[in-house]
Amino acid sequence: RTLRRNQRFQGGVGEGGFGSVYKGVLSRSGIEVAVKRVSHGSKQGMREFVVEISSLGRMRHRIVVQLHGWCRRGDDLLLAYEFMPYGSIDNFLFDVKGRSLSWEQRFKILKGIASGLLYLHEEWEQVVAHRDVKASNVLLDGDLNGRLGDFGLSRLYEHGANPKTTQIVGSFGYMVPEFSRTWKSSTSANVYSYGALLLEVAYGRRPIEPERHCEEMVLVELVHSLWKDGRILDAMAKGLGIATWWRK
Repeated sequence: RTLRRNQRFQGGVGEGGFGSVYKGVLSRSGIEVAVKRVSHGSKQGMREFVVEISSLGRMRHRIVVQLHGWCRRGDDLLLAYEFMPYGSIDNFLFDVKGRSLSWEQRFKILKGIASGLLYLHEEWEQVVAHRDVKASNVLLDGDLNGRLGDFGLSRLYEHGANPKTTQIVGSFGYMVPEFSRTWKSSTSANVYSYGALLLEVAYGRRPIEPERHCEEMVLVELVHSLWKDGRILDAMAKGLGIATWWRK
């Protein structure tokens, strides 16, 4: 209710994995927010989702996009997050307008996301398995710092637990290969997804490109092949000076 009373919507700004995203303003504070409207058909699933969103709202880390508030109306949730003016990092990696990020900027973003994952896995009160680490969920603030967002697929569990899931979640190209056999929703799967993200940012191509030849279709497999052939520097985007930085 508090969110509904204090929210002004200013039009759609994009689509998230679970619904539309709008830009809004919190009336009392004047803070700009990104409001995600999430539809969830299952009542049991909705209850679980509300419990987890309530927990995630307590997280405080400079790399995690802050949840300012939420409300529920029927089968819909409205989630108000910090507004990220530059959108996601893939807007720069694959921008048709020619916008780009230097290697120093990319490295800072990747380093920050790694810090955020460490917080989620080891430093918060519970373990948070994000389960959808990918370029479109790495958002950029006004200073081009990377922030991890979209916790719609995340799961919480106690430290030391060994959780399993009943459904395949995540995005192809970022999912750990053995997930379909183990069904474990673990932090290791997050780390694998982060590795795929790192390769995407350094190489400058998407994790899966179906139009390529089979041996080049999946980025992780392509880079592994280059590494075995002693050509790992060929897996770095041209024009960024990464090879020079690497040799230093």
